Amino acid sequence: MKKLMKKRTGFTLVELLIVIIIIGILAGAMLLVAGSGTDKAEATKIVSNLRSMKAATLLYYADHPSETDFPTVASLDEYMDRKISTIAGYTTIGSGDTEWYVGKNDLTSNSGINDKLDDNAVETGLLGTDRTAVFTKADKEVWMRAR
Repeated sequence: MKKLMKKRTGFTLVELLIVIIIIGILAGAMLLVAGSGTDKAEATKIVSNLRSMKAATLLYYADHPSETDFPTVASLDEYMDRKISTIAGYTTIGSGDTEWYVGKNDLTSNSGINDKLDDNAVETGLLGTDRTAVFTKADKEVWMRAR
């Protein structure tokens, strides 16, 4: 009887295939989660840069109260802890005599980043291109009121 029952060593092909399939499913799920986290990080970076530019714009205005021209990004560099002119796509504009806006006008076409900006627009104070509504995905621009 002992001769009929051999001790089995190793794994069968079916067991190995099942393990490989499970690892593939888990890896696919992790890629989806990692992509969403990257989009959120990029959206947070954009909002942080806009807040820094907003503060720099207010400091510029405090130092130049009689100036009627709106500051350029280059003129804000002295008020920044890092040079915003090295980061592409940021700008300052004026709209009337009472409000200035800082913004990023070359957002990527990545809908994940745009969705994250759209989700957090109200909490972060983001404005759309018409400067009255919250950020809109179609225009690929985002603004923040500086004054």
